[in-house]
Amino acid sequence: MSPRTAEHMIWHQSHNMVDGVMVHPSDGEAWKHFNSVHPHFSAESRNVRLRLCTDEFNLFGSFAAPYSCWPVILTVITCHRRCV
Repeated sequence: MSPRTAEHMIWHQSHNMVDGVMVHPSDGEAWKHFNSVHPHFSAESRNVRLRLCTDEFNLFGSFAAPYSCWPVILTVITCHRRCV
């Protein structure tokens, strides 16, 4: 809906890559593998990729507890600035 937002949504496909330097997650092997496994999804550069992070921790420091806590963080992968 916004030309400014639209520009950021396709930046990962149009930015200048530097050999050996990871400027954006799209430069990484995981992103490239995802694109090769899901070519229909990756054909549209405006499709949003999400990153899921989890990390288990024990609230009370007792490993014998029958439960644990797993925070889940879901973030949108974008670039908010022009990278050289």
